[in-house]
Amino acid sequence: MHGLVNRSIERFVRDTYGREVWIETIRELDLGFTEFEAMMLYEPEVTERLLAAVAASLGRGHDDLLEDIGTYLISNPQSGALRRLLRFSGVDFVDFLHSLEDLPERARLAVADLDLPPLDLEDLGAGRYCLRIGLTGRPQLCLGPVMMGILRAMADDYGALVLMAYQGARDGHEWIEIHLLEEAFADGRAFDLSIGGVRE
Repeated sequence: MHGLVNRSIERFVRDTYGREVWIETIRELDLGFTEFEAMMLYEPEVTERLLAAVAASLGRGHDDLLEDIGTYLISNPQSGALRRLLRFSGVDFVDFLHSLEDLPERARLAVADLDLPPLDLEDLGAGRYCLRIGLTGRPQLCLGPVMMGILRAMADDYGALVLMAYQGARDGHEWIEIHLLEEAFADGRAFDLSIGGVRE
């Protein structure tokens, strides 16, 4: 597992719940260290144990925790790189949705050994979409709930009113149903595509 994944979990816990909660949680795993290196590779079992320990420490369900992490990756000011990458995908939420299939390749351009599962968006018409996410083969490391958090945060970022439902896994994919009710429901966060800047 790429270190960026574990580092993101670490930063989520530290920024949201405090350093003390993180240190107490990571020491229980007895890994021999308390911080993850973003550019190292770790065994998938380490990430699975980490997620289980964080969920237990915070009293959160597994999927709820992953969705919170996805939201954090977009909304937290200290983790703006992913938000900028995704906002370059289009000028509105629909453009963003249609660019999701290119996300794994764009992520590899930014981090060569970051391997995201394939994404497939089906436009069902009338503002309804289905996003299919390739399964990793390890249930504890499924991306679906994280993507739910990312999608919710990006909808807010664009000012779109969206209903979403995570449908679990079947036929080799995780499924997310998306219903765009209103694309310009509220003012989104300022972002200038021409210079790649954020105006807060």
